[in-house]
Amino acid sequence: MMLIHDDIYSWEGWGGKLKLGSGSCRLRIYDLKKGGAAGLAHLRPMIVVVSDIPESRMSVRSCAGHIATSVTRDFGIDPHRMLWIEHYPTKVYGQDGKHIIPERYDVIEFAWHEGKAIHPKWRPLNPQLLEVIKELMDT
Repeated sequence: MMLIHDDIYSWEGWGGKLKLGSGSCRLRIYDLKKGGAAGLAHLRPMIVVVSDIPESRMSVRSCAGHIATSVTRDFGIDPHRMLWIEHYPTKVYGQDGKHIIPERYDVIEFAWHEGKAIHPKWRPLNPQLLEVIKELMDT
């Protein structure tokens, strides 16, 4: 498994000069075919993890389909061979940091129509895959 991209990713959005829906996120792309065990087959060898960053105007959740469409186009990823994951880091808020929203990972399934990600469906990442993803992100 190899990390092939880890950087801030910006997407254009829509609305021309108004740049509606534009924003940035942390984007990590892992290719399970690179550096893995020989002969190991993966149905979805590309794992894409997106995370909100404080300086973005838009959340990854609110623009999921648009970001997925842009990422698959920009990085030449076959969307049917990709696992799309949204990572929400732990957030502490309130006076004296008394309130905590725990870290969460969701997998998003899209319908793909003419190269565009539509109809996103969010669900929690299953525990076994969650451990694999956390290990990937820790290395």
